[in-house]
Amino acid sequence: MRDLRIDESLILAVDHGYGNIKTANTVFSNGIVKRETEPVISTDYLMYDGDFYVLDQGYKNFTKDKVQDNDFYILTIAAIAKELYLRGVCSEQIHLAVGVPIKWMDSQKESFKQYMLQNPEIRFLYKDRIFNVRITGCSVMPQCYAAVAEILPEFKGLNMIVDIGNGTMNAMFLQDGRPVENKMWTELFGVRQCALKIHQALLDNYQEDIQESIINTFLMNRMVNIDPEYEYCMEKTAREYVNDLSAKILDLGYNEKTMKMYVLGGGAKLLDNFSTFDRRRITFNFDINANAKEYEYFCYVALKRKKLGNVG
Repeated sequence: MRDLRIDESLILAVDHGYGNIKTANTVFSNGIVKRETEPVISTDYLMYDGDFYVLDQGYKNFTKDKVQDNDFYILTIAAIAKELYLRGVCSEQIHLAVGVPIKWMDSQKESFKQYMLQNPEIRFLYKDRIFNVRITGCSVMPQCYAAVAEILPEFKGLNMIVDIGNGTMNAMFLQDGRPVENKMWTELFGVRQCALKIHQALLDNYQEDIQESIINTFLMNRMVNIDPEYEYCMEKTAREYVNDLSAKILDLGYNEKTMKMYVLGGGAKLLDNFSTFDRRRITFNFDINANAKEYEYFCYVALKRKKLGNVG
């Protein structure tokens, strides 16, 4: 567990996925339920500003702009709570490290930063502990690029980086570890679209409204205890989605004869399970916390450089 700090503030990353919220060491779904009274059964809840928020309750509906309601702010507090609880700390000053899709940086960076900084002092209850947090700053970084910042020297020649999340796919080219400025994309082509296609296929063919958790389990590890006929339908639909995803990657310029590909995010498993790409040309990173871990490193290096520049 790394402890990266700048001016005594802990750099804490939150990866605000369209399916899951991740810190460097925790993960939970982005569905929350707001209550005015303390939950009777659930123990995984947050109390903030007089309200209770039950965590890990399915998935929030996709929204391109995460600042249009307060949900992702509450989820940020929950992420801080889980990370600090794991560290055994109840009082901390924090510099947040967050990310937005690489091609939406210009339009979303500043608004997302101000959204994160709306309250400099935060007090909340989690797991019967009271937490006092001071937010000292926030750095917003480009998804995809930030995720490989620590290993940039390893990318020799031409490489395509593909980050397949729940809502979006971010892709970019690196030439000898340097980003190619006009070769960066954000596409609405995430794992969520595949899950919806499978759900609809099962509904159309068998009139069965299969639980989302079953579909997600299948997509991640292909191990589900369901009828073989249903499983065949799910796999067939997943392959169709991956064929479309692979076609999109090829359209963006991937050529396995002349370059390599580095794939991360929740969709990495899908591409590994169902694509026809040459595996010898692909490196898969299945660590769901990878973005958050690298946000912290990317943020730390950027802030250190800025500080040294100001001193100089």
